[in-house]
Order: sequence, then C-alpha cells, then structure tokens
Amino acid sequence: MNWTTTTPIPDEFIKGALELERTAQGILPHRLPAKARAQANNDPQLLMAESQPSGVRVAFRTDATELELETMRSRATYSGAPARPDGIIELVVNKEVVGCSTTSGGNTTTIDMATGVARRDVGAACTSRFANLPEGAKDVELWLPHNETTELIALRANAPLEVAPPNGLPVWLHHGSSISHGSNATRPTATWPAVAARRGGVELVNLGFGGSALLDPFTARTMRDTRADVISIKIGINLVNLDLMRLRAFGPAVHGFLDTIRDGHPTTPLLVISPIHCAIHEDTPGPGAFDMEALAAGRMQFMATGDPAETAAGKLTLRVIRGELERIVRERSASDGNLHHLDGQELYGGADAVELPLSDALHPDAATHQLMGERYAQLAFAAGAPLSRSEVSNG
Repeated sequence: MNWTTTTPIPDEFIKGALELERTAQGILPHRLPAKARAQANNDPQLLMAESQPSGVRVAFRTDATELELETMRSRATYSGAPARPDGIIELVVNKEVVGCSTTSGGNTTTIDMATGVARRDVGAACTSRFANLPEGAKDVELWLPHNETTELIALRANAPLEVAPPNGLPVWLHHGSSISHGSNATRPTATWPAVAARRGGVELVNLGFGGSALLDPFTARTMRDTRADVISIKIGINLVNLDLMRLRAFGPAVHGFLDTIRDGHPTTPLLVISPIHCAIHEDTPGPGAFDMEALAAGRMQFMATGDPAETAAGKLTLRVIRGELERIVRERSASDGNLHHLDGQELYGGADAVELPLSDALHPDAATHQLMGERYAQLAFAAGAPLSRSEVSNG
C-alpha cells in the first residue's frame, strides 16, 4: 500500500477539542485548557474526564479509500468491578456512520477499590484501519472514543488529505455530567449529545465531564471564552451525589456561573437543563456510593447514602435542584430573553425509568442515550425551539 502519512496531525483536522497538547508521541486533545486544569486542585476525576475526547473527531476531505489512525489510549479500571468495555473509533463519511474499530493496548491504571492503591501497566499503540471507503472526494470524520484518553500519533491514507471546508453549521457548546460525557453509551456517536447534534444539524463541543459538572468557575470562564452560537448547561446530579454544597450556596453559584457565561456571550441562546429522573437521588441527598453487595455479585450499581430528612437543613436532592433552576431561570429571563429552561425529565422521566431503567441506577444505557438525544434535538433545535437556527439569527 502506498500510504501518505500525516504526522503530526494538523490542528485544523481536530474538531471539538479546546486545546491540543504536544506529547512525545503525538497530540493529546483536551476539553479544558491548561489554565482551567491548573485551577482544578489536581483532581484526578476531572483531569481524567476532560482528557477523554467525548465529541472530539478528526475531520478532513480526501479521495482516499483506505485509512489508518494510530493512537495510544489510557484507561482506568477498578479491581473487583466489572471490566469496562474497550473504546470505539467510528468512521463517518459524508455525515453517515459507515464503520468502527475497537481500540486495544495502551496504558491501563488499575485501582484497588479497597485500598486506593493504583497500578499502571504500559502497552502498545493501536492502529485502527478502515478500508473500502467510497471512491471520489468525501468529507470524513473519525470520532474518537468518548471514554478513553486518546493520544493521536499518526494518520495514514492512500490519497492526500486536506482540511474540510466549513460546513456552516451553528456551534453548540454544552456542559454537563457523566451523562453528557456519555457514560454507558456504546459508541462515540451514540452519546445523547452526539445523537442530538447530528439530528439537530449543529457542530458539537461537548464539555460533559464525568463526575465533574460542579459549577466550577474555571468551567464557566472556559465557556465564556469559547466560540459558540448556542449554549446549554445541564446541572444537578454531580452536586447531589458528591454532596458538594447546600441550598444556600447553590443559587448564588448558579447565578455566578450564568453571569460568567454571559460576560462572553451576552445574547447567545442559552438553555439551562435540570437533572433527568434518577430514583436514588430524587428525594434522598448524597453522597452517592458504590453498592458493595452488587459489586460482590459482579454488577456495577450506585446508591444514595443521605437522609431525606436532611433536606430541611439545606441538603440538595434532584427535586430541590429542579425547583431552584426553574425559579432562577424564570426570574433571570425577565431581563434576558435568550435564557431558557428545560426540565430534564422531558428527556428522561419517571415513566421512562419503568421502561428503560438506569442500568447502574445512575447512568442511561445505549437505548436511553438514543432516546434522550432524539428528544433533545426536537426540544432544543427544532423550529421555534430555544436553540433553533431562528433563535441563532435573532440572537
């Protein structure tokens, strides 16, 4: 095969990342810039989450019929817990998903859940190969694994590659928790934000960070400084399951987060989404914890450990947060006509939980991600909806 090798991969090929770090092997996409990461107190959960390229893709135009992408993955596993599935790289040609490749090798950190001790094993790079692409010029995207830190080493093709022309789509900047990050989705194009973006005709920049949608000021400043045509934030579940703050702090923190975004996007359509239904935290505060009996039986399951009576002292539950977010947006929208609210239970509610229960009591499964993405596309991006193209034009 007469390969044309592109290394390093041009910055212009990488979409959905906010910063690209040059490593000894290639490029590491980040979804938070270095300045924000430096303010995270070296929190391992956030640093892992933001380096996992949910929504990030390598995009280009080519006549090639065969491609190879060489990557080095880093992943974390927990001893005693069910093994996490391997990552997937998906091939999208002219907006259609036409192939996928499972990742392998790489670096694995295994954490002992009883002691917290971590062991790191180093493996080889992975080459994902895609053949039999259609003849002629085409727009290609390689969607990176949403659940694995992924260094990009080289891109090879049997024809030259060039920067894809602008597609003219509005940029959707979204922030949320592990649910937005894509936990328990099976493919990178099958996370609910990816489903919604592809159906809604927008360019996704996904700042969904597993365990880390915590109203952090550095995340708000990042959103303030990031180009966007429409914006959404989905807030609540992490604040409850980490038992991070009380009601007195929550309201001012939401106001501050929105104020910061508005400093950079004063009139951009902005949608605030409250939590989806999650039975364990509807009326029971956090903190959340692993259900050790379920783990002993080989199942990953979460549980709430708080006392419902503690809500009288200001502890947060999902029901409390939904009420507060609705009130805050209603009051602010009197002077901000481009600020909107969406009850997360319209994406996934109590009735849905009967038909499609959360697989680990916390995260949606693949079918639920699809359902949520389809619903969001209709509720947010359809004609007349808060983030529709008409709203972009009016804003």
